[in-house]
Amino acid sequence: MKKRLQQTWDLESIFPGGSHSPELAAFLDSLEKEANELRAAVQAANVPANLEEAKSLEHILSLLEKCTAMTSEAGAFVGCLAAQDQNDKKAVQLSGRVTVIRANLQSVIAKFNNLLRGIEDTLWEAWTSTEKVSPLKFILNESRDLAREKMNPELESLALELAIDGYHGWGNFYDTIVSKIQIPFEENGKTEILSAGQAFNKLHNPNREVRQEMFEKWEQAWTDSEDYCADTLNHLAGFRLKLYANRGWEDALKEPLAINRMSHETLDTMWAVIQDTKPVLVEYLNRKAKLLGLDGLTWTDVEAPIRTSVSKITYDEAAETIVEQFSKFSPKLAEFSQMAFDKSWIEAEDRPGKRPGGFCTSFKVSDQTRIFMTFGGTVSNVSTLAHELGHAYHQHLMRGLPVLNQSYAMNVAETASTFAEMIVADALVKAAKDEEEKLALLEEKIQNSVTFFMNIHARFLFETRFYNKRKEGLLNAAEISELMEEAQKQAYCEALSSYHPHFWASKLHFYSTGVPFYNFPYTFGFMFSTGLYVLAQQEGSTFADKYDALLRDTGIMTVEELAKKHLDVDLTKRDFWQSAADMCVSDIQQFLRMTDHLA
Repeated sequence: MKKRLQQTWDLESIFPGGSHSPELAAFLDSLEKEANELRAAVQAANVPANLEEAKSLEHILSLLEKCTAMTSEAGAFVGCLAAQDQNDKKAVQLSGRVTVIRANLQSVIAKFNNLLRGIEDTLWEAWTSTEKVSPLKFILNESRDLAREKMNPELESLALELAIDGYHGWGNFYDTIVSKIQIPFEENGKTEILSAGQAFNKLHNPNREVRQEMFEKWEQAWTDSEDYCADTLNHLAGFRLKLYANRGWEDALKEPLAINRMSHETLDTMWAVIQDTKPVLVEYLNRKAKLLGLDGLTWTDVEAPIRTSVSKITYDEAAETIVEQFSKFSPKLAEFSQMAFDKSWIEAEDRPGKRPGGFCTSFKVSDQTRIFMTFGGTVSNVSTLAHELGHAYHQHLMRGLPVLNQSYAMNVAETASTFAEMIVADALVKAAKDEEEKLALLEEKIQNSVTFFMNIHARFLFETRFYNKRKEGLLNAAEISELMEEAQKQAYCEALSSYHPHFWASKLHFYSTGVPFYNFPYTFGFMFSTGLYVLAQQEGSTFADKYDALLRDTGIMTVEELAKKHLDVDLTKRDFWQSAADMCVSDIQQFLRMTDHLA
């Protein structure tokens, strides 16, 4: 009999003993020592005047790579500990220690980048063309160019230090607000006090009465907290805008576009294609309303299933399906995924005490990855597992590259994961046992298009307008809610009968200080991976190697350069984006044909 796969991950092979691991304690001590050495080296360095002096900076680059890898290793490990057991208080302490190390490292990097910006252009070209430094040329050019667009070094360092208790402090205040949300909810004759997380799950209940009742309470709870949320959002935006103004940056999108290594033109083209595609999504939403017996969908009806796939899937069956489907595209992807299952790199057990959600994290010293999720036997769980394995494979392909070249932006980070998810989702639809199951699976695919084309677009429209208004002064909660509802109506083409005006208050992404404009990269990743999937279907088996090469280059190119080199595609033009949109439209048209007789 075939041995069943283990559903808990192996962390012992990295640091035995969990949060009390002596090896982990020694590793953190060593990391702090290396970080202090790096800080001292940067403080002692001067802007080089010749090539020999420039070569002396290579020691700093070596230390920087080492500290970056070690910080990633430590952060990944303590993140895994905290996720697998939310009651692990020691893991929380360790997480705080790693956060301080990471913040100090960022400060040192900022000082080093300021040193780089002072190097004369001819010397810079000579130094970055040397054998040792040339592999890092893209990342060094990027760091130097960005440093040249910032304030002087002293002011940038001061801003970073003030941000800890200012900017990041306001971002952390969102956690305090959420922790105080308590919503009474009666079910089965018993009233329970629900946390924000528990209440949010009720918004996705298959029972419409439960969703509608909870939505009213949800809106009211965030209305009660709206002044705290408005203050927080105002101050986050105010800090960022004031910093941008002192750097001479007028466009609030300048930083998020730079972080995602993409141009405004590419972003505008993508949204233009999506906007032109929306009429067919409206058809889908209207058909869905009829199938649910409604005159129009409310906000909480959009994600409600019209059919439920009842068959439960075991973890072993999910693994077998994923590996089998991956093998049809790429034997390398399939072999890697089988290894991840066999070596217990995946934490999937359904048990209490785990944090919600799923993620993939990389250990850059150990050259391994770990995946976290809770597997409950649903089709959605299978998609999540495939998604996270896509992330893991992306990182696996980065092995052997300089650590500094392994840092890819959020928009392309979603490429491999979404691509992997598509492989499995497509296969499940084609292998459906009957029309009922096929319709349920097809709708789950289409729901991604609605999310990325409409929901994420609403967030982008809201945040863009909020930042423009914030330049003129503070906005009160009612004004922010009005901006949110306007954005939702536009993004959904007024196809819904009701909206979620306090979405801005409840959504964590608007309070993220790590990633400004935590929205459009998701849509980019979905559209880019869909376009890749279209090309893969057209080209067949030869595309897998091209795909791998593209993923390996995601840390050293802009998205436009990436697409041009590996796909011969111009992302500032509509063609590629249109091919991705057409695939989404094809799914909707199939759904409409299948439900013609039901409407």
